[in-house]
Amino acid sequence: MTIQKPFILFDAVLLKPAIIQSFTKLSPRVQWRNPVMFVVFIGSILTTLLGFQALLLVPSKGMTSAGFILTVAVWLWFTVLFANFAEALAEGRSKAQAASLRSLKKSTWAKKLKEPKHNRSFLPEQAENLRKGDVVLVDTGEMIPLDGEVIEGVATVDESAITGESAPVVRESGGDFSAVTGGTRVLSDWLVVRISVNPGESFLDRMISMVEGAKRQKTPNEVALTILLVALTIVFLVVTMTLLPFSIFSVSAAGAGAVVSVTALIALLVCLIPTTIGGLLSAIGVAGMSRMMQANVIATSGRAVEAAGDVDVLLLDKTGTITHGNRQASTFFPAPGVGEAKLAACAMQASISDETPEGRSIVALAQKFGADVPLVGKIQEIPFTAQTRMSGIDVTLPDGNIRQLRKGAVDAIRKYVEALGGSVSAEVMRASDDVSRRGSTPLAVADGLSVLGVVELKDIVKAGIKERFSELRRMGIKTVMITGDNKLTAAAIAAEAGVDDFLGEATPEDKLKLIRQYQAEGRLVAMTGDGTNDAPALAQADVAVAMNSGTQAAKEAGNMVDLDSNPTKLLEIVETGKALLMTRGSLTTFSIANDVAKYFAIIPAIFVTTYPQLTALNVMRLGSPSSAILSAVIFNALIIVFLIPLALKGVKYRAVGAATLLRRNLLIYGLGGLIVPFIGIKVIDVLLVALNLA
Repeated sequence: MTIQKPFILFDAVLLKPAIIQSFTKLSPRVQWRNPVMFVVFIGSILTTLLGFQALLLVPSKGMTSAGFILTVAVWLWFTVLFANFAEALAEGRSKAQAASLRSLKKSTWAKKLKEPKHNRSFLPEQAENLRKGDVVLVDTGEMIPLDGEVIEGVATVDESAITGESAPVVRESGGDFSAVTGGTRVLSDWLVVRISVNPGESFLDRMISMVEGAKRQKTPNEVALTILLVALTIVFLVVTMTLLPFSIFSVSAAGAGAVVSVTALIALLVCLIPTTIGGLLSAIGVAGMSRMMQANVIATSGRAVEAAGDVDVLLLDKTGTITHGNRQASTFFPAPGVGEAKLAACAMQASISDETPEGRSIVALAQKFGADVPLVGKIQEIPFTAQTRMSGIDVTLPDGNIRQLRKGAVDAIRKYVEALGGSVSAEVMRASDDVSRRGSTPLAVADGLSVLGVVELKDIVKAGIKERFSELRRMGIKTVMITGDNKLTAAAIAAEAGVDDFLGEATPEDKLKLIRQYQAEGRLVAMTGDGTNDAPALAQADVAVAMNSGTQAAKEAGNMVDLDSNPTKLLEIVETGKALLMTRGSLTTFSIANDVAKYFAIIPAIFVTTYPQLTALNVMRLGSPSSAILSAVIFNALIIVFLIPLALKGVKYRAVGAATLLRRNLLIYGLGGLIVPFIGIKVIDVLLVALNLA
């Protein structure tokens, strides 16, 4: 099971609870949390009361009809409900993800060891009764009861319930792959695990609390936008309140017309305040975290997601992120008098039984040279050992002689050949030294007493990574490669990968210093890591992505956890963060631009009886003042529904500069926000007039 789900807006499972929550959220205590929609909420109550009052009174000349008032009230209530629905739908998706995680929690029995070592002296204990520091034995087929660190043993573990990846992973004591997660299952062998958390504090528990959208805290950017929306609401509220005395004065001075009704003023206020973005703001924030979860990344808060959108420096580890992380054969360097084809053929034959990535890459490279020479005779495999540091084959030829083919570390091959009475040429040693200086690994190939040459193994830069770094550069993001390799090797890889800068021979202190240096310049820094030595830097970075396969210290130091343990996910996280900010900015632009059409609809409608000249502003040629007001109110409510998919799915991210992005945003959402309301209000007005509803 995985928390990743495809985007389905009107999922039947989520739809009914969201509709119910739309009404539940009508509580004043809930509405007060969104000041813009709280104003609409109060306006809905007032118009409803005015409508019932009009029903009870005897109609008089100039009095607004009860039907019109109640129709406006109904659509104002729809406006509030649609905003509640958007938020409830976003929260429902997060809660559904939390429920799927909660289903992984099972009551299990553990083998609590009396001593912290592998033995059969244990007591059965329920997982919920274990405490931090307890040591348990987990055998094949058993569930790991709680998060912990492997202190003895090595085993394959099925983590698909957490990551969604079917391939098992290896967990062993020591190093950066000793952390295990509660709820995962041991597939082979055994592990002795020291529990690192108390019940209720496990990684799974933290994930569940993280994905509960209802508990999401507002981010600084969202708070700032809320303040702006509140300020605009206050301005329009003051302006609208002044229109009533202005109308009374105008009617008195002109001796004609009718005083504008409170219902019309409420309709005007609701249409002019930024209800569109106000109604969708919370849904955008919740959906941003949900989109991160669909990428199998758990963010501890919306603040981390938002910070990802503002990142301008990326620190990336070389191995596994920029490069493949496993060395591959790249070049053959034959000894004097030895052809490249012969070296390739012998290297392939010596590697024919080597199933390591390095061995397979040597075979693949040799085949490019056409080195497909069959071996004749009885073959005996010579496996690699830590003592010999070489491998190969012995071939018993038809004439009874034995041909010995070896490949391995240069000094190991040299000692092997010299022990047989042979020697290594100075040219071969020189080639080996050149390969080492480039940061690659040299392997020597020997055929009996003769060393035929050197194979260069190098960590290959991932295909397409240079283009991705170019995209980031266009966005104004600086990329910095961090590696423990020597500076010469680091410079070569950095140039090949296309990063902007690099830090070679990096220690934990160097990483921390570099992050602080960039932050002192006012820049936001993102980093990825998996080891305990990465923890200080992860804690310092603004966006810190810890690998789920990494140590407990790394996961606790980061503000995001990548369940797939894919270091390149950092690039996707930045894109998701920027998409969140783009969505918020685009809908804000659209919402504010909407007001222009509403001015042309409502202002002439409420003052045309006093100032007939305002008819010139009725550019949409709306049927009547009442149909104009009602059309604007209905459009104001329905546009929220039409924008819910965009709020939840997000604006598509594009790697372009800020200036280009601003122009595109203004063109699509600014101009669209100007044009769409004119069309929408006119269509609604035509329908209302045709149906004699206004």
